[in-house]
Amino acid sequence: MDLDRFVTATPRPLPVILLLDVSGSMQGSKIASLNASLKELAQDLAGSATPQGEIHIGLVVFSSGVDARDPVAAAAFVPEEFRADGQTAMGAAIDAVRAMLEDRERIPSRAYTPTLVLVSDGQPTDGAEKAIERLLGSDRGRKATRLALAIGDDADVDMLKRFVANPELPVFRAQETAKIRDFFRWVTFSVQVRTKSRNPDAAPVPPVAGFDPGDLVY
Repeated sequence: MDLDRFVTATPRPLPVILLLDVSGSMQGSKIASLNASLKELAQDLAGSATPQGEIHIGLVVFSSGVDARDPVAAAAFVPEEFRADGQTAMGAAIDAVRAMLEDRERIPSRAYTPTLVLVSDGQPTDGAEKAIERLLGSDRGRKATRLALAIGDDADVDMLKRFVANPELPVFRAQETAKIRDFFRWVTFSVQVRTKSRNPDAAPVPPVAGFDPGDLVY
């Protein structure tokens, strides 16, 4: 008897890694909206697995330091309430996500190309530009889909554009905290589209036609 016919293939992980700025300038409505958006994203992605792909959520939370959490299946991901405090160690966060991507114990070789989502409202207080160069110089970092959200007027949009490094993808801007949730809903939709694609690695990023052009920086 050929038992191989009865073995159910395990869906390949599709990592979504969120780099979240929780520095002191995120206090108030910004951090509240970020926390609510994270919960909504986790709930929406928890039921998005298909036979070929299962979304995994990882976190790299940064302020004066960095807290990196390896990706887990969206159904097992438990969001928490983050508090805003400290500085903006964006460079250290980007180096942390690069180390995560390069470690096959943390993200297996069979995983689909990851989606990296960087959210910040301020100016980096460390060497973010060099860290971005190192990320884009790495194999998985270069191939990843990289998205970014700039919150408020003080966010370093030019640095976020360097992170995205794709003229076809904008940096999203949220002048109002309600738009943080709009961005996260779009991220959720874009990842769900990938899981339903015949080839998730080749699936295009969905259009941004529903956004105000003034909220998109190319």
